[in-house]
Amino acid sequence: AAMSRKRLQQLTDALGRSARHFNKSEIECLIKLFDSLVAKSSSSNRLAVAGLDRNVFRDALHSAFGMTDDMMMDRVFRIFDTAYDSWISVVEWVEGLSIFLRGTLDERIKFCFEVYDLNGDGYISREEMFQMLKNSLLKQPSEEDPDEGIKDLVDIALKKMANGKLSFADFEKAVRDENLLLEAFGPCLPDIK
Repeated sequence: AAMSRKRLQQLTDALGRSARHFNKSEIECLIKLFDSLVAKSSSSNRLAVAGLDRNVFRDALHSAFGMTDDMMMDRVFRIFDTAYDSWISVVEWVEGLSIFLRGTLDERIKFCFEVYDLNGDGYISREEMFQMLKNSLLKQPSEEDPDEGIKDLVDIALKKMANGKLSFADFEKAVRDENLLLEAFGPCLPDIK
């Protein structure tokens, strides 16, 4: 069932306060897009009325932003799903996209760090770094074992870290010094277009 005009207005007003990077008409469009994605998914799955499931969300990331890395899309899903209930609600969708598409440097640094911190302990470890790099680097046909090159990259990154882990503060400082490092462990933000 399509959302009532009144409900759409209430939601738009509420999200206008929390998703600061969008204006009201953009928020309204995103809510309608969300509704159409949910409608598409719930025709095949009666349970999907709760929101977007992982597959529909991943399809949206793939078609809208060209994301193809399964692990990266799963990590982005986890960050959007702030209630940890395996669904993306309309609020999580709009607030997540606000940072994903238009976040400040601070917000994007925090977002990327959370994507890469696989176990949520507040550090990016050697193993997490290796996992992310292994997935994001294209396997080049060469004599060299691709894992060797990844280990070298991880070692270079770790030399800049204390005790073999990258804290949020270290990650933030590194990115502020060199913005290209924002997605050093794999693309988890959309490109400019």
